Amino acid sequence: MNVEPITVAVRDLSQGYTDNAVGGVTAYGGDLDVRPPYQREFVYRDDRRDEVVRTILKGLPLNVMYWVDRGPDARPRYEVMDGQQRTISVCSYVAGQYSLDGRFFFNLPRDVKERILGYPLTVYVCSGTESEKLDWFRIVNIAGVQLNDQELLNAVYAGPWVADARARFSKPGGPAVQVGGDWLKGSAIRQDYLATVLGWAAARHGASVEDYMGTHQHDPTAQALWSYFRSVLDWAQAVFPVYRREMKGLPWGPMYDANRDRTDLDPNALEARVQELMADEDVTRKSGVYRYLLDGDERRLSIRAFDKRTQRAAYEAQGHRCAVCGGEFGLADMHADHIVPWSRGGHTVPDNCQMLCRDCNLRKGAQR
Repeated sequence: MNVEPITVAVRDLSQGYTDNAVGGVTAYGGDLDVRPPYQREFVYRDDRRDEVVRTILKGLPLNVMYWVDRGPDARPRYEVMDGQQRTISVCSYVAGQYSLDGRFFFNLPRDVKERILGYPLTVYVCSGTESEKLDWFRIVNIAGVQLNDQELLNAVYAGPWVADARARFSKPGGPAVQVGGDWLKGSAIRQDYLATVLGWAAARHGASVEDYMGTHQHDPTAQALWSYFRSVLDWAQAVFPVYRREMKGLPWGPMYDANRDRTDLDPNALEARVQELMADEDVTRKSGVYRYLLDGDERRLSIRAFDKRTQRAAYEAQGHRCAVCGGEFGLADMHADHIVPWSRGGHTVPDNCQMLCRDCNLRKGAQR
């Protein structure tokens, strides 16, 4: 990793400053991408924005900023790694987009304007391999907030594919929010939606997210990823047509990949079972109902255990002996067990409780 310190005057930084929804935010004569694909789209509060300009007027040093050198043939050549909001704050003030203490930049005396335009900013320009940049990004704060893992990966694998993926999955009110907001947990703008779907897509190919993003980095669009996401949702809505809040945040991608070719999934029969399980007081993890119906793993339901009072009553009624082998054990060495298993209609009630020793309990569990 090569890190070169340079000094950039506000005059040069603010030259050609633009901020629009189509072209994004650029500065430094169009050679600085101020808001690259991995940057969050948020802004300073007014008081923090104003403090940047006040710091410059007082001649005090601003924090060092970091740029990434994309290479001599890239346009823009540089992108902001750290310092996005400081850059926007000073450039937008020079461009006359807001006032400070009742005065716009164009209202200032000439000497004050020159003080601002001549202010030197310290910038570290970084260049290196993708893995080196990722290591560097992990220790650099973006606008004072540490990048999360997905934002770091967006930075390393920046390109047309990431840009299109973010347009689909990372925009507040964007396509993924509109069609999948009820199904995905987290925040689109914090890249949670993108991270979730990338994890699904990578897993189905037996790849890490890093390898998956590296493979597709230079693809012109993320249409394949979007089509996969829509296929997952279409399947989930067809198999489980009645939406419930417990469906939000489930691993629908892996569930789709493991079950999409099954012909035995009757939506009406599944809905009837969902209703039964949602009403069953012994099922304490309602969100596990959907995966349980697909793979039959009772552990997903977290079946209600017998309380301490019921366990003690059964232990005393059995004379401190295991209900299977008849051996005598201390209460701490016994386990409460459903006489009639939950899967066969047994409930977590005192009459269905028996105490087993550890070995008998393990053997019974293995036979189920």
